[in-house]
Amino acid sequence: MNDMIIGVDLAKSVFQVHGALMATGEIQFKKKLTREQFRVFMPKLAPSVVIFEACGSANYWAGQMEAMGHQAKLIAPQLVRPFVKRHKKNDAADADAIIIAARQPEMLFVTPKTVHQQARAALFRGRERLIRQRTENVNALRAILYEHGHVFPIGIGHIKRMQDLVESEACDLCGIVREESRDLLAQIAEKTARITSRDKKLKELAAQSDTARRLQTLPGVGPLTALAVEALAPDMSQFKRGRDFAAWLGLVPRQHSSGGKERLRRISKAGQADIRRLLIIGAMSRIIGRARHKIPAESWIGRILERKPKMLVGIALANKMARQIWAMLMKNEDYRDPALAATA
Repeated sequence: MNDMIIGVDLAKSVFQVHGALMATGEIQFKKKLTREQFRVFMPKLAPSVVIFEACGSANYWAGQMEAMGHQAKLIAPQLVRPFVKRHKKNDAADADAIIIAARQPEMLFVTPKTVHQQARAALFRGRERLIRQRTENVNALRAILYEHGHVFPIGIGHIKRMQDLVESEACDLCGIVREESRDLLAQIAEKTARITSRDKKLKELAAQSDTARRLQTLPGVGPLTALAVEALAPDMSQFKRGRDFAAWLGLVPRQHSSGGKERLRRISKAGQADIRRLLIIGAMSRIIGRARHKIPAESWIGRILERKPKMLVGIALANKMARQIWAMLMKNEDYRDPALAATA
């Protein structure tokens, strides 16, 4: 590997490319290249370390650099920002900052996603987008009916009641309102069908993946959560321990300590929000259905539920599940129930 480090500030049309010596950081060249010029220029260089900010298209270009013989690394934008020169925010300054950040001894890099991970992430994002759009339509329908004296609870589960009202001959809605309501109902039905189709595809992919199958042996982890971890989480080897992965997900309290006094606040909500949300949902399902999941009262969950609110216990359990996921993936093992392991 050459002793050259190359910082690339990606953009839609023009890339800022700076090369520097790995040992000293001394800049060797600065170039502004179009996408095609960049594609032609990079293979001409000796194998180097190429650094991108982890932004749009960064995973694609990281794969292209690896194919050309370079070593590609990604850095989270918030870790680059402190190295941008004050009052000098432009593409060239960003490329310089990328190089400076990459040369820091304890810098944390983001593992580029594979093509398969990107495809699964696109499918997962598409499903989330459809759910948001459907929720928007349901809320719009509820608002219209509310304005005309009909009140319905929040949630997709009440859509049938709203539909029955709109189609009822005895309904007091005028023609225009009824027509608008029917249009929203049609959009909701169409979004629901597309969400169901994606759910089916995600379950098929989860059944084909050894990693997703292994993760689903952990109580509270279903196909969606398993695929989200596989597609959206970084390489687990970059975390030294399970608690680091839980902290990356934002499942740890914010710390505000001074003068030797520790003060813990709400969870930080840093890192990947989708995985965090799914783990919390899975944890809450275990708590709410603890009788079905055969969780004894003397267990860790049972004991803490006697002293703390359910939601707080759910966050704590999600943190524990994140640490268990890290251990399962690092050891390539299925989940083992501690109670059963103790009696074995």
